[in-house]
Amino acid sequence: MTQLPASIIVIDDDPYVRDVVAAALRLYGKYQVYEASDGDEGLSLCIDHAPDLAIVDVSMPQMNGYQVVRALRGDPATSHMPIIMLTARTMPRDRMTGLYSGADLYLEKPVRPLQLIEAIAQVLRRSAADRLVTMRAYVDDPLSIEESL
Repeated sequence: MTQLPASIIVIDDDPYVRDVVAAALRLYGKYQVYEASDGDEGLSLCIDHAPDLAIVDVSMPQMNGYQVVRALRGDPATSHMPIIMLTARTMPRDRMTGLYSGADLYLEKPVRPLQLIEAIAQVLRRSAADRLVTMRAYVDDPLSIEESL
């Protein structure tokens, strides 16, 4: 029996970034990839296709990535979904906001394709219980965010 590849949604308003990330995921990771150009479209695709993981940009019009992550975490249908934020926003405050919003991992652009594939594999291995333990650690000790990444 052949196992289907994991499915991933890439939510980014920049078509070039979406194309490059999607191509790398298909080529290196052999993932099934869905693409969304904004947060609203991304949320709809997450509901319709129930992907195994979402990669979300922060800076998008109408609904930013933090809002997308909070919406995904707040919906019982998607609350368990692993989420990676992939963004050009590099300040510690941005990273903390992303992780406090519920992202499992916060990566900075540009990212090497193999680095992204490794990050995806790492996040997909985490259980929901592991995710909760990590989030509690962030709340208890905000400095642990920087140390853990």
